[in-house]
Amino acid sequence: MPVRELDGRPVWQRRTTRRQWAIWAGWLAGVMLFVWCWKLMTGRTIWAFVWDAPRQAADIGSRMLPPRWSYIDKLLWPLWDTLNIATLGTLLGIIIAVPVAFLAARNTTPSALFLRPVALFIIVASRSINSLIWALLLVSMIGPGLLAGIIAIGLRSIGFVGKLLYEAIEEIDESQVEAVRATGASGAQVLDYGIVPQILPAFAGISVFRWDINIRESTILGLVGAGGIGLQLQASLNTLAWPQVTMILLLVLGTVLVSEWVSAKVRHAVI
Repeated sequence: MPVRELDGRPVWQRRTTRRQWAIWAGWLAGVMLFVWCWKLMTGRTIWAFVWDAPRQAADIGSRMLPPRWSYIDKLLWPLWDTLNIATLGTLLGIIIAVPVAFLAARNTTPSALFLRPVALFIIVASRSINSLIWALLLVSMIGPGLLAGIIAIGLRSIGFVGKLLYEAIEEIDESQVEAVRATGASGAQVLDYGIVPQILPAFAGISVFRWDINIRESTILGLVGAGGIGLQLQASLNTLAWPQVTMILLLVLGTVLVSEWVSAKVRHAVI
């Protein structure tokens, strides 16, 4: 910290004058950027709609109550489809992500010059594209239905599982691996006895956590034709059947709460 003299006595200062001016200049630039972005975003805003939004929200809310409980029998099968999309998509993502993670980890990749960059690119590409965009692309290519939703969830899961898993592989205790290797074990045996036992708890936790996330994501894939309860939600929204929309939202909320509870229990049991 800078120190200046005052009447022959040292006086402590938190910042130098130059640094203080630099901070103020940074704040000024940030405020100017915020004002410019605000004008850019609101340039075409129709403020009459904004001020009328609370009244419209209250009107729609009144139409959504009470929920149409009799509609629940038509939602059970789409909900089952949604759970299948999430589960099978998670399994697909895990099957692909596991070898990708081993190729991406520095301590297990056979080729740090070629295979590791390819594996990292797969992980980044998967994480960069949202599952809804994957679903849009797949519906265009293979048509609407559950298959598009399953593949979309799987492609999105590769990056999540792969990234967390390869980081867990890189953080293992190398002394245990060296101890197994010192016994004359083969490469497969080193992997089986030295690496896998160390990453198994992390792998289980990552997989269950991703499944929990995928249940939430799969509920909206039907909006773009990828199957599940989202199709019913889209149909109800198109016909302005607000009591049915409320019933669907309540069912989705209940499903997410149950999946969160199951995920927490499994992670606690494993980890």
